[in-house]
Amino acid sequence: MTDRLNGLRVLVTRPAHQAKALLQQLELQGAVPVSFPLLQIVPLSESDIGYHALKQKFLDLDLYQHVLFISPNAVQLGYNWIDQYWPQLPLGIQWLAIGKQTAAKLSNYGIDAYHSALGYDSEALLQSPALQKVAGDKVLIVRGEGGRETLAKELSARGAEVSYAEPYRRKCPEYSHQEIQQALFSEPLDAILISSGAGLENLLGLISNKDGKLITDSLFSCHLIVPSNRIKFKARQLGFNRITTASGPDDNSMINALMQ
Repeated sequence: MTDRLNGLRVLVTRPAHQAKALLQQLELQGAVPVSFPLLQIVPLSESDIGYHALKQKFLDLDLYQHVLFISPNAVQLGYNWIDQYWPQLPLGIQWLAIGKQTAAKLSNYGIDAYHSALGYDSEALLQSPALQKVAGDKVLIVRGEGGRETLAKELSARGAEVSYAEPYRRKCPEYSHQEIQQALFSEPLDAILISSGAGLENLLGLISNKDGKLITDSLFSCHLIVPSNRIKFKARQLGFNRITTASGPDDNSMINALMQ
């Protein structure tokens, strides 16, 4: 593999358990990757509010006509629940995924899921034939706590009865002032790879002081790689001025965008 990214200092912000392959690919391309996760995935525990309601959602899995997974994390943590109560998957469910990565993760568990070839977001999936006629159907969306409401609102408008199963929450990792300075400011960054809107917000939160004023504008001049035009628009509103939209959130798409 060539070293087309020779010497570029690249901030990788994926959750720690999802960053290894991307870090290795960047190194092979000659880059200097800096791992700085901006999201931490925390599974729901039995002591959490909502645990028993979540359990009931998965016990009632056979009551849904459509089960939709938002992300690979939703697949991994959602399937852990499904596997507890459904050694054989219920029949008659249309399985859906946002993006080919999520669909591939489901395939690893033996679930053949539909995903839209048009893109990696809710809007792309909503355009697909699979979700045009859902009036009277029950839809279960598996995701982390919170997040966008686009899918639920539009499917409800089409006559579906929509519920959420949220087996995890996303939080910003805790960093000391020294850790932030070391990762972000000890040496100039050339690029930042952002995989979600929540990660982008967490980055800005970490570099803000008590008054909400940014400590530095140096990050705004970095080459920011984002997975969608929606996040690009958000980043521009926040002050970033050099932004490239990758063709998707997967490792190869992000690296290809970085090379542009």
